[in-house]
Amino acid sequence: MSAEWRAGIDIGGTFTDILLIEEATGRFKVGKVLTTPADPALAVREGLEAMLPEAEIAASDLGTVIHGTTLVTNALIERKGAPTALLVTEGFRDILLIGREHRYDMYDVRLEKPEPLVPRRVTYGVPERVLADGTIHRPLDEPSVRRIAHDLHTRHIRAVGVCLLHAYRHPEHERRVREILLEAYPALHVSLSHEVVGELREYERASTTVANAYVLEVTERYLARLEDDLATLGQRGRLLVITSSGGVATVETTRRFPVRLIESGPAAGALAAAHLGRRIGRPNLLSFDMGGTTAKACLIEDGRPTIASDLEVGRMHRFKKGSGLPIKASSVELVEIGAGGGSIARLDRMGLLKVGPDSAGADPGPACYGRGGTEPTVTDADLLLGYLDPTFFLGGRMQLDVGAARTAVATRLAEPLGLSIEQAAWTIHQVVNENMANAARTHAVERGRDARNYPLFAFGGAGPVHAYRVAQKLGVRALIAPFAAGVASTIGMLAAPLAFDFVRTAVARMDALDWPAIEALLQEMEASGRQLLLRAGVPDEHIQVARAADMRLIGQAHEVTVDLDGPAPRVGDERRIADAFERTYDRLYGRTPPDVSMQVVSWRVRVAGPAPELRLAPPANDAERQSEKGARLAYFPELGGFVSTPVHDRYSLRPGAELRGPAIVEERESTVIIAPGARACVDLGLNLVVDVYP
Repeated sequence: MSAEWRAGIDIGGTFTDILLIEEATGRFKVGKVLTTPADPALAVREGLEAMLPEAEIAASDLGTVIHGTTLVTNALIERKGAPTALLVTEGFRDILLIGREHRYDMYDVRLEKPEPLVPRRVTYGVPERVLADGTIHRPLDEPSVRRIAHDLHTRHIRAVGVCLLHAYRHPEHERRVREILLEAYPALHVSLSHEVVGELREYERASTTVANAYVLEVTERYLARLEDDLATLGQRGRLLVITSSGGVATVETTRRFPVRLIESGPAAGALAAAHLGRRIGRPNLLSFDMGGTTAKACLIEDGRPTIASDLEVGRMHRFKKGSGLPIKASSVELVEIGAGGGSIARLDRMGLLKVGPDSAGADPGPACYGRGGTEPTVTDADLLLGYLDPTFFLGGRMQLDVGAARTAVATRLAEPLGLSIEQAAWTIHQVVNENMANAARTHAVERGRDARNYPLFAFGGAGPVHAYRVAQKLGVRALIAPFAAGVASTIGMLAAPLAFDFVRTAVARMDALDWPAIEALLQEMEASGRQLLLRAGVPDEHIQVARAADMRLIGQAHEVTVDLDGPAPRVGDERRIADAFERTYDRLYGRTPPDVSMQVVSWRVRVAGPAPELRLAPPANDAERQSEKGARLAYFPELGGFVSTPVHDRYSLRPGAELRGPAIVEERESTVIIAPGARACVDLGLNLVVDVYP
C-alpha cells in the first residue's frame, strides 16, 4: 500500500513555500522557491517537480493539496482584473463614487480616495425598487436588462456585479437579472450582491460585489491551470484553497467567491501560530510573520485568531482606515505592512531613510539575489550585518552576492548619509524593526490588549531574523521560533478545517426580536453550510456549527461581532445575548454605557468540519551530534560592532538544548538571531524559546 502525502502551498510575493507531510508517520519535507509573478502556478509546478524526486515521493502518493495565494489581492491592487460593469437600482449610479460620508482624514484638504474598480460610464441603473423591509415597490423592468446586456457585449465587458437596493432582503430581482444577462451574453461572469454579501450597507456591498466580479476570470483561469498542472504531475487527490477567514474551501466555491481569498496567505500564518501555540500550551500569542514582501501581526487568544467581518484593499495610506476599497468578507483580523526581506530602503525628500512599503519582490529581487536588482533592501542589510550566510541561503540552493549588496547600500544610502556601509545596514535593520513593532503595538491596542503580555511567535523567512529586536521594542519577554519557521504558513493550511461562513441581516432591537424569522435565518445558513460540507465528504456527525451576532448600541453607526457560544439562540435568550455583547464591548472599550438599548444588525453562522490531525515528526538525527557548525562575524552594537558569533545547525538541536547569545541558528529556509545576553532553549516540540532582555 502506497503512502499518502498531503501538501500545503503558499504563494507569497517573493517566495512560494511548500510543505509535504506523510499522514501516517508525520514525516515531512519542506521547500521554498522564488515566486513567478507573471505565472504564479509555474513556481508551484517547478517546486513540486524538484521536491518529489528529491524526497523520493511518487506523484501518485500526493493526495490533498491545500493552497494559499496572493493572486486576488495583487489583481485588485494592480488593477489586473477583467473589464467589469456594475448594475444598480436606478438612481444609484454614483454609489461607488460617493462612498461613505466619513473622511479618513478630516484635515487633509487634498484627500485622495481610491479609484473605483468600475467607472461610472459602465455603471447602469436598472428600473426596479425593493424597500428595506423586502417588499417590492417597483417591479423589475426586464426589457431594460436585455438592453444593458446588449450594451455590455458591445463594450466587450467580461464581468458584471449586480447590486440592487436591499437585495439581501429580496434577492429575486438579482437572480432574474442574472438569468437575463446570461441568456443574452453566456460568456459573461456575473456576481450577485446577495450571494457575495448577504447584509446591509449598500456601498460596502457594491464595492465587494464589484471586486468579486473583477477577479472571477483571473481566478478561474489560475485555478484551472493549477489543477491541470497537478493532474499532469500525477496528483490524484483534491485541490482545496485556504480562505481569508482561516477555513478551507473547495475550488468550486472559490471560483464563485474569489474575494474570500484576499487574506488567504496571511490567514494561514495566523492559523499556524494558533495551532502550534496550542500544541505547546501557549494559547495566547502575538503572531509575527515576516516574509519577502510584507510583515503580518495577529493576536492569538484562547488558541484562535479573531475573525473580523470586513477588510480593506489598496489603501491610499497604509495606516489610515477608510482609505482603501472596503471588502465585506470574513477575515482573520491582523495588521499587515510593507516590511519584508525585499522591502526597498531609500531616502525621502527630506533626506530621511525610509523602508518599504514597495518591494523588490522575486523579480528582480534584492540586489544580493544577483538577478538585476540595484535597490538596497532589508535582505541586503541583513546579509551585510552577517545575519545571513551567503552560501547557505535556501540551504545552499541560492548563492547571495555580498558585493552587489554592498554596492547597493553604499551608493544609495551610506554615501549620501555619510555613514559606513555597516552603519547604513544597521539603520535599515532598525527602521524596519521599528515599523513592525509600531504596527504590532497598534494592532494590540485596537483589540484592547497590551502587546507586552503576549509571547512573540515569529516565523516566515525573515521573521526570526528580526524577531528579537522587534520583541525588545515591544517590551515582550519571550520569543518563540518554531521548527521549519520559514514555511510555517503551510502548517496553518494543513491544520485548517473545511469551513464556510454565512451572514444575514435582520435589524431589530433586543426587546423586539422576531424569533421565528431569526430561527429560520439561522437554520437556512446552517443547512447551506452542511450541504457544502457533506458534498465535500465531511460526515454530518463531524460538522461543527458556531454562531455570532453583529450588535451595537442604539444610535451607533457600526457594530461589533459577538460570539454566541453554546446552542442556537432561541426565544428567551435575550439576556444571554446581551451578556455576551457586554463582555465583548467591555473587552474592546473598557466599559459598556449603562441604560442604553442594544440592537442586533446581522446574524452569522460558521459551519466547519473537524480540524485535521497534524503532527510533524522531527527529522532523524544523531543525538550526539554537536549543533555548533562554525562561527562568523555578525553585527551586535552592544558588543561594539562585528564579533565572532557561533552558528548552530537547527536540525541538530534536540529538546533540552540551551544556547547563550550572541548566537545564530540556521535552518534551510530561515535564520534565528539571538542577541547578546539572551538565553534560549529547545522545547519538546523543537520550538526555540528565547528569553528577551530589554
